[in-house]
Amino acid sequence: VQLQASGGGLVQAGGSLKLSCAASGRTFSSYVMGWFRQAPGKEREFVASITSTGVNTYYTDSVKGRFTISRDNAKNTVYLQMNSLKPEDTAVYYCAARRSDSRQYNIWGQGTLVTVSS
Repeated sequence: VQLQASGGGLVQAGGSLKLSCAASGRTFSSYVMGWFRQAPGKEREFVASITSTGVNTYYTDSVKGRFTISRDNAKNTVYLQMNSLKPEDTAVYYCAARRSDSRQYNIWGQGTLVTVSS
């Protein structure tokens, strides 16, 4: 599986963006997918994840109620809908994949920059 993230950009605080992560390969539906972000000068942090079937989702506390992760296995794509954006959401966002029986995300996309202005 290879991952290609897109959809980043510049948005004002309170605005919305939708990130997409397109995956190549025929086994996308067997992977847990996650979104991570790395702000300038900070370590990369977990944002959200979704199980292979899309039934279960998980979020870091700071984005709960504002961000929604989803996936379309027919399109080999995972999404991150980001609403009510805050300046502290500014970061490079990465999508990642791991097999359901693994704890490690071992496949990473190239990142897409999200900038939220105040």
